[in-house]
Amino acid sequence: MKHSRPLTAVLVALALVATGGPAVAAGEEPVDPQLSQLLEEVPGGVVTDGGSAVWPKLDMEYRPAPATSRVAARSVGSCATGRICAYNASNLGGGMLSWGSCTTITIPSSFATRSAANARTSGYMQVRNGTSVLATVNANAWGNVSGSATNIRCFL
Repeated sequence: MKHSRPLTAVLVALALVATGGPAVAAGEEPVDPQLSQLLEEVPGGVVTDGGSAVWPKLDMEYRPAPATSRVAARSVGSCATGRICAYNASNLGGGMLSWGSCTTITIPSSFATRSAANARTSGYMQVRNGTSVLATVNANAWGNVSGSATNIRCFL
């Protein structure tokens, strides 16, 4: 029995999901090299529209650098209200990872964090390398990060 190419692509995508690999819609490939690295490094990612991805179990999201900026009233840059965000360029530029939970979060090693935003209404966050604090960002603020960040610790 001969299978069509779309059916084969669907079976490959389902196999990747079942094995914890990246879930990519049939016939589509992530265009953003940062997204490709993140999908390989962090299991459970699902590609969504526009080259973005979500990791539901981690409450983590990746979005590529925006072409235009539509910002909500309480957001910090492109970091949505209530989330904490890491960017791979300074001054809230480049691609963005964001989390909705306020805990100690591991930053994927393939994501070089150069700036961070705290769009929560209270508390602060520390961008760290191990336990060494590289930057502290208060609620409703952002800051640039120097050094190699490995985690973000959020305080309510």
